[in-house]
Amino acid sequence: MAEKERKKTTTMSGAEMLMEALEAQQVDVIFGYPGGAVLPIYDALYKRNLQHILTRHEQGAIHAAQGYARVTGKAGVVIATSGPGATNLVTGIADAMIDSLPLVIFTGQVATSVIGTDAFQEADIVGITMPITKHNVQVQKPEDLPRMIAEAFHIAQTGRPGPVVIDIPKDVSTALGDYESHPPVSLPGYEPTVRPNVLQVKRLMEAVTNAKRPVILAGAGVLVAKGEEALRNFAEQYHIPVANTLLGLGTFPYNHDLFLGMAGMHGTYAANMALYDCDLLIGIGARFDDRLTGNLNHFASKATIAHIDIDPAEIGKIIEPTIPIVGCAKQTLQTMLALETERGETQEWVATLANYKEHYPLWYDTSEEVLKPQQLLQLVHEETKGEAVVTTDVGQHQMWSAQYYGFTKPNRWVTSGGLGTMGFGFPAAIGAKMGKPDLPVVAIVGDGGFQMTLQELSVLQERQLAVIVIIVNNQSLGMVRQWQQIFYEERYSQSLLPVQPDFVKLAEAYNIPAATVSTPQEVRTHVAKALHSKGPYLLDCRVASDENVYPMIAPGQGIHQMLGVKK
Repeated sequence: MAEKERKKTTTMSGAEMLMEALEAQQVDVIFGYPGGAVLPIYDALYKRNLQHILTRHEQGAIHAAQGYARVTGKAGVVIATSGPGATNLVTGIADAMIDSLPLVIFTGQVATSVIGTDAFQEADIVGITMPITKHNVQVQKPEDLPRMIAEAFHIAQTGRPGPVVIDIPKDVSTALGDYESHPPVSLPGYEPTVRPNVLQVKRLMEAVTNAKRPVILAGAGVLVAKGEEALRNFAEQYHIPVANTLLGLGTFPYNHDLFLGMAGMHGTYAANMALYDCDLLIGIGARFDDRLTGNLNHFASKATIAHIDIDPAEIGKIIEPTIPIVGCAKQTLQTMLALETERGETQEWVATLANYKEHYPLWYDTSEEVLKPQQLLQLVHEETKGEAVVTTDVGQHQMWSAQYYGFTKPNRWVTSGGLGTMGFGFPAAIGAKMGKPDLPVVAIVGDGGFQMTLQELSVLQERQLAVIVIIVNNQSLGMVRQWQQIFYEERYSQSLLPVQPDFVKLAEAYNIPAATVSTPQEVRTHVAKALHSKGPYLLDCRVASDENVYPMIAPGQGIHQMLGVKK
């Protein structure tokens, strides 16, 4: 108690208070890039044992923090300087907001005396990020920092997670004040509903009993709530098949008899037909975004719809549910299980969907002459035994990864969902490796997206992080090329990349082992070699350049109207 009282009366600078508060939050790694407005903060960091990862661009820092947050569930912490340092974070902040990732971001700001004068490296980052943060604030005096930081971590990590920005003017960093340790968090206006309304849950369970064609759509909210075990228990007890959103992969084992696969624009036939034909849809921790639903007139149009989400703003935003339930996914599932309702007659429905899985599987034409990207992902799964953390950018390689790298465990899938950010996958892998150092981490990136953040190879070199970088190299912006082929009469406007750097030589410039592979056996050999390596490894995988991602739902079509289904 005496120590606690002593800390409460300690006088220190704002920068020192920041370090104390981060240690109080048990932060184990910070991602960042220094600059003039945060020099006092970095000087205070110099005297601490806090681990800092110096990325080579602020975008790399925030995407790394996102990867860390996704695999650990803890807030990723970022520091960037004012002006361009802060604005370089904007894409990652928006990405984290839409994908519900907890981040606490500290931006430097010019001194309070010159704010509003267009001072050197001044940008109104509070105004810029207001629409894309869960909360943001500018500090006016150092004494406020401990409370603001405690509130920031609480807001970022509770309810529906999201990014919080704290903007710190340089003179606030240097000013002295009384530090209060462990300040109480009192936010009367912020009290997320965690426990569901029991009457609504009873309504849902009555619908479960009466349903003959029920399906569960599980999203990332299940992962956030650590509700994957409760989900599996519920699905098994009531014999209900499960489909995943893109970000929900890992909530349910891919090899389970009740698993239908990913739903949506590039979802499986079984999953999409289940959402089309069901008479009861139970959406858990999913947003019902446009890439999932397709034409809303055809989405679950025959079904009673239950929507379980901790964010009340999501319920009714896209789909008007018959049974809305606000609450934590895990607690809601546990409440559902505790009611022990009579099981519905789902045998015929499950058999029908199993038949779809058997007769309309994911498929591609195999080849002995070229490496197919789908086969590449299957081989990576085999060599890693499905145990790796997989990170991706956005595009064809992302969809092939979602389709062909089966997940049996939660928080092994790190991808940019709602914003669809190229350049995300590689730095996210760095953050994932910092968060889960004992797991293999594979960054599966496109040859386009990799070139947006490849400077972070310096971090792999410096830290000798055992991240395997797999470039799915089809010499194009693959998904753009696919759309131009199908919908724009093969007018490939600025989507082909025939001239590229030698990625192997590039890796070697960073003293990172690398190889070019173009056959299945070369993939097996080098992935196995990379997994036994104690450091980074890069593979330039030359895949067939004309492969498309199927199935595919064209714009304006219903979820049952899929192109490229196996006949």
